[in-house]
Amino acid sequence: MKASNNAFKAIADPARREILRLLRPGEMTAGDLAAHFDMSKPTMSHHFAVLAEADLITRRREGQAIWYGLNTTVLQDVLSWIMDLAGPETKPRKK
Repeated sequence: MKASNNAFKAIADPARREILRLLRPGEMTAGDLAAHFDMSKPTMSHHFAVLAEADLITRRREGQAIWYGLNTTVLQDVLSWIMDLAGPETKPRKK
């Protein structure tokens, strides 16, 4: 559940949710992502680190550029957990 806790912490921030949304169509460089935000490079790096720690994004270096991509596996695990939580009960409630 630690991975899920990291994921929930990561998506709690609106800027990180926006980064994930921007990565839906495919990989983007750190610079391309940063162009969508009015924040410092260290702040962007922090957001990337939190998302990477939660395993929500992948990163790879190509020359000077760092490319980020969406790791849909972890997102699917989190959504599955939420759906299980919201789904029908398997045990009858005690009255």
